[in-house]
Amino acid sequence: MLSPRVVFITGANRGLGLEFVKQFLKLVNPPDYLFATCRDPEEATELGSLKEDSDRIQILKLDVTSQSDIDCAARELGVRLGDRGVNLLINNAGLTRKRQYVGNLNKEHLLEQFDVNAVGPLLLTQALMPLLLRAAADSPEEPDSCSKAAIVNISSILGSVGENKTGGMYGYRPSKAALNMITKSLHEELKHKGILVTALHPGWARTGIGGPEATLSPEESIRACISVLSNLSTENSGSLLSYNGETIEW
Repeated sequence: MLSPRVVFITGANRGLGLEFVKQFLKLVNPPDYLFATCRDPEEATELGSLKEDSDRIQILKLDVTSQSDIDCAARELGVRLGDRGVNLLINNAGLTRKRQYVGNLNKEHLLEQFDVNAVGPLLLTQALMPLLLRAAADSPEEPDSCSKAAIVNISSILGSVGENKTGGMYGYRPSKAALNMITKSLHEELKHKGILVTALHPGWARTGIGGPEATLSPEESIRACISVLSNLSTENSGSLLSYNGETIEW
């Protein structure tokens, strides 16, 4: 059963990030602290409404492309958590640009996607690493799990080299492929330290990125993702997993 006591989610003001917040609150044992981050908390009206109904939610300002925001968030966690660690980090914030084909590429837009989708999650993970290690050390006898200590990078099947049959999306595909490589490297570095690491494809969901024609609602997508996280272990850590539990080739 999934029951992390401290959860940290990026991009939690809308789409899948917001749905993660909603469904974590519905767990049999919801987190004591649910840190929900976004670039502009004042504009996150739905997230703010959820906070009014639950003192478990802690809203933090965080632009994953801003090192100062990352450092500030890490310091704030240290103050609010005291001697507790972070059990589950979900790097959910992401960005795609439309019309990404050869002939219409823009360097700024390409680098922006790498910054949000790959570099930002890595630097945030680095900043929160002491808190993740603390959570793992607090329960040395427990099996590795998302309730103990884990990093979940929300990736995409579009970042799979082996599954690329259509091309295009120059920016989103390579940046998610980079996130997949980061996931694998983190797994190899942390696999003996009690921290699970996985990349998770949430399916084609009806969000700002997925669009209105997507096959899954946010509720369906995250319900399935929660099930995958409930079963994450040392056996399938370090993989690119689909929302249906299957492993996707890199």
